[in-house]
Amino acid sequence: MADELGPRRTRHAVVIGGSLAGLLAARVLSEHAERVTVVERDRYPEQADARPGVPQGRHLHVLIEGGQRALDDLLPGFMDELHALGAPKVGVPEDMIQWQSGKWYARTPATVHFYTGPRDQLEWLVRKRVFADPRIEIVEGHEAVGLLGDSSRVRGVLLRERGAGAGAGASKEPRTLEADLVVDASGRSTRAADWLAGIGAEAPHEEILDTGLAYATRVYRSPADDPAVDAVGYYVVPNPSQVYGGVVLPLGDGRHLVTLSGLGDDPPPTDEALFEKYARKLPHPVVGDWIAKAEPMSSVYGFRKTANVRRRYDRPGRRPAGFLATGDALCSFNPIYGQGMAVAAMSAVALRQALADPKRTPTTRRVQRALLDASKQAWDISAGADKKMPGARGDAARAGALDKVTDWYLRRVQERAAGDPVVGTPFRAALTLTAPLTSLFAPAVARAVLFGPVRETPAEPPLRRRGA
Repeated sequence: MADELGPRRTRHAVVIGGSLAGLLAARVLSEHAERVTVVERDRYPEQADARPGVPQGRHLHVLIEGGQRALDDLLPGFMDELHALGAPKVGVPEDMIQWQSGKWYARTPATVHFYTGPRDQLEWLVRKRVFADPRIEIVEGHEAVGLLGDSSRVRGVLLRERGAGAGAGASKEPRTLEADLVVDASGRSTRAADWLAGIGAEAPHEEILDTGLAYATRVYRSPADDPAVDAVGYYVVPNPSQVYGGVVLPLGDGRHLVTLSGLGDDPPPTDEALFEKYARKLPHPVVGDWIAKAEPMSSVYGFRKTANVRRRYDRPGRRPAGFLATGDALCSFNPIYGQGMAVAAMSAVALRQALADPKRTPTTRRVQRALLDASKQAWDISAGADKKMPGARGDAARAGALDKVTDWYLRRVQERAAGDPVVGTPFRAALTLTAPLTSLFAPAVARAVLFGPVRETPAEPPLRRRGA
């Protein structure tokens, strides 16, 4: 069978993993395959509730504009539906009190917006839309334990029911599910390397960059309205000389999610009594003061798997046709930068474009390269920032020949982004994946960065909007 993933070749596609990346990949594949099967380890809750297969589900999730556009492309009207469910929409810099690179940002009119509702709410809505398609079916409570085929082509997956490996279920044998295309969307903890080895193929090289960052999160009932403050959230961004971070963002219904972060030798505590005390490590007490006035509504949950990991399926190797990786199974980022959901959606758009390209045959390698390209800017942002943090380790932490020049220029960008809209607007557009990083080198921006002054910014947290 020729290595072609188009509609003439793909009768049945299997997607391993039913989180956002997998659901959206299934949505795209349903346009090309006769049927699509999503294999999910969990059993989905009927409502918008947390599930074990999303270990970050209790933590901060934002949907930045690049992801919003992609979701509306894949599922028309999605953002209107999400907004109708009550997901808060936050404008930056207007709605946030933000400290970054040693400066408080001026709260000028918003140039970008992001949504901050619960992750399980967004995933539930995606699930509802995707499984409304009769061509897409779900196998719940099963996990992939291997691939069918050989090093030249994948022909399906081996599945085992969850919990069948011990006790009364030990006699259950894995069952086969044949497919013309298998997509690994199983997330950061993918076992694709073992699956590929099992059919005589080679695993991709992994690029890793790990700062050891850890974070902890707690839900609070918002304090009583304070006429002196009209912001909806706070954001203290860590940097190499100040490694503590703090974020306060609305969930809706008067609740806020508070996330504190620090490096491995001084992680934020999950002890409830110490959580508020840790907030006092931030360079200003504004977040700690907010916490002191708010009402705790949950326990404190920690998270430590924050390494940036990119699997280079695009590089030469003995790998089979008919196998793709997407989402965190392909490229996972330090979650603190809030890119994961957006990249999952943008990767699905890239999958659609690659499969439907009238000028190029959609071979496995060509489509896989398109998926990697969809995550490249997010990787450059996340890994680029993390490699400057103290203690960063991994092969992707090594500085390249141009890094010193680029870092010098980007430091000047960040110094000016806080007060100069000529720089701040494209800076935010690049961070939210709606403009390329090259937009920061456009002539007008470059003039402001290279020759313009660093404009005055608020000396203290701007508790009210400019002019309010």
